[in-house]
Amino acid sequence: MIDRGLLDDAATLLAACRDARIRLATAESCTGGLIAAVLTAIPGSSDVVDSGFVTYSNAAKTELLGVPAGLIATLGAVSEPVAQRMADGALQRSRADIAVSVTGIAGPGGGSADKPVGLVCFGLAQRGHPIASERCVFPGDRTAIRLACVARAFALIRARLRNPC
Repeated sequence: MIDRGLLDDAATLLAACRDARIRLATAESCTGGLIAAVLTAIPGSSDVVDSGFVTYSNAAKTELLGVPAGLIATLGAVSEPVAQRMADGALQRSRADIAVSVTGIAGPGGGSADKPVGLVCFGLAQRGHPIASERCVFPGDRTAIRLACVARAFALIRARLRNPC
């Protein structure tokens, strides 16, 4: 069951995108499609949501989104440059105007001293604008981290709609 607050947030975001005539794409790793699932849980979302890429493996990031394998090998999948390439790849492989990406460590395992559980990198690409990224560390268990990712992805898109650069 999806949190009511996230569904309300999704409905508000979809309305803002509709008003701005913006179509969205997602490129997701640690969320496994949850961002797209929350958006598409709202009736009528098909006029805003163009596509969603679930690229959980490194190979999928390379094959489906064009993220260079060497970049992943050098920096790891959980890095801002990889998140930027994921967002750009989703934008280039869709009819969307804005693409958001997420790659991170939702836990409970998989973390390290340099990349702890809860570390998540986001990318945001918009046609005609520089690609943005950010790094966050979210507290909580796997579910809490993944839900925080959805909320943060929505916030990034909203911020871009308010201030298109």
